Amino acid sequence: MIERISIDPEICHSKACIKGTRIMVSIILDCLASGMTHEQILHSYPTLEKEDIFAALTYAALLAKEEFSPISLLPDGIFTDPIHEQKADVAGVQC
Repeated sequence: MIERISIDPEICHSKACIKGTRIMVSIILDCLASGMTHEQILHSYPTLEKEDIFAALTYAALLAKEEFSPISLLPDGIFTDPIHEQKADVAGVQC
């Protein structure tokens, strides 16, 4: 399943993408987190296949198993990312 994920310095600034596309894994995860169904995601991104969504989830699960998490949670669904010095509103994700 993970073979469907590609990380290439020439594509999307080395962000994990679905192989053969410029659709970043993070976009799929954001869509899922916002409540979109698999069918809605596939409709929004017609080049994706159902297996690509599962590959994105598998990739995320592998990353979550790491002992160090660079994310600090704040009240109201806001998290900080010290590596990129950004704040993001998890609840306000737009897909």
